Amino acid sequence: MKVSVDYDVCASTGACMQVCPEVFEVRSDGYLYVLQESPGEDLRDKVQMAAEMCPTGAITVED
Repeated sequence: MKVSVDYDVCASTGACMQVCPEVFEVRSDGYLYVLQESPGEDLRDKVQMAAEMCPTGAITVED
């Protein structure tokens, strides 16, 4: 699985980080960082949920 973020539409709300902190992190600079671009299958459900909860739809998950 590959996770990508469209930073042009990302609002860095942190919703994804609340669901899956193993993959997403909003740092003190106010920007979102992807900690693992290719997380393991054990995180698939959490990554999918984070993508669905993104208020701007900035997160894409590919197989």
